[in-house]
Amino acid sequence: MGIKFGREYRDIIEDFTDALQGIERCHEFLEMSAEDWGELNEGERKECIKTLADDLFYGLGTEAQMSVGDCTVTHDPKRHVIRIDQGEALTRVIHLV
Repeated sequence: MGIKFGREYRDIIEDFTDALQGIERCHEFLEMSAEDWGELNEGERKECIKTLADDLFYGLGTEAQMSVGDCTVTHDPKRHVIRIDQGEALTRVIHLV
């Protein structure tokens, strides 16, 4: 099915990467231990999170909702956004158009 978007893909991934950086334990989605994650420098962490953003973007094309750390990442095709929610609170919205 895939996600429909009207913005530049690289801009969406940049926004998505920025949003994911605030999620605690996001490294668990990448199957990395806290120790391994802690050994990475800031640039390496950002590249891992960018890969995570890319993987989630394509994953949300087949699954409407995915869990990352203690957050839920949801594709809302009617509003053309990706939502990141932590519990009952909306954390971030990534606009696709």
